[in-house]
Amino acid sequence: MNKDNASTLDVRHDPMGAAIADFYKNGVAGRLRVFSSLFDEDEIPVEHLFREEDEMGELELTALDCSVGKVLDVGAGAGCHALALQDRGVEVTAIDVSPLSVKVMSDSGVEDARLVNLYDESLQGSFDTILLLMNGSGIIGKIENMPRFFARINQLLAEGGQVLMDSSDLIYLFEDEDGGVDIDLAGDYYGEVDFMMQYKNIKGETFDWLYVDFATLAFHAAENGFEAELVKQGEHYDYLARLTRKE
Repeated sequence: MNKDNASTLDVRHDPMGAAIADFYKNGVAGRLRVFSSLFDEDEIPVEHLFREEDEMGELELTALDCSVGKVLDVGAGAGCHALALQDRGVEVTAIDVSPLSVKVMSDSGVEDARLVNLYDESLQGSFDTILLLMNGSGIIGKIENMPRFFARINQLLAEGGQVLMDSSDLIYLFEDEDGGVDIDLAGDYYGEVDFMMQYKNIKGETFDWLYVDFATLAFHAAENGFEAELVKQGEHYDYLARLTRKE
């Protein structure tokens, strides 16, 4: 979840964390509702956040296969990727801004689960792999935040390190029946979305989330001293990218 500063969430405004905590405790959870100005109301199946490795998609499995060395799992949620990597013998630090999610991760066996924002300078380290999955580009928030994102990643990456990040190209939402695309080129980038979540009576604050097409990601990577490689394409406009420093 994108935050404009380096803060974490208050438990009173942590709907996803509350849903994760309920499911971990009871094996069931209510509806985790998602609202947006771009999409119709939707919901996140909470059990999906606890999936085992054999339930993960190809992009996720490819990212896990490519994760080497010391790994930073950003926006780790319930910790499914961190746990899968631990089972493979990989050293993982899992971070999230949700206090309830971090407690569940710790209780479920994630060895290094931290309540911290990616941009909090107290987060230090030299990571060989930085992992951002489940539309991980979302934490960038807006295109204008790309320089800040790459500057922070640069601080945390070890020499020769990599960022593995998935995203989706929302261009399909703007295609007409004839295959043309209706986008206001003078407006905001079409992949900038705002979301708000609600679980039972717990409402979160509205936050920005960025879906970015690979060409745009590669352009901004190059502008900020990085190279972008398309590792794998998904079945519906989604993809996995690897970001590395320019030599």
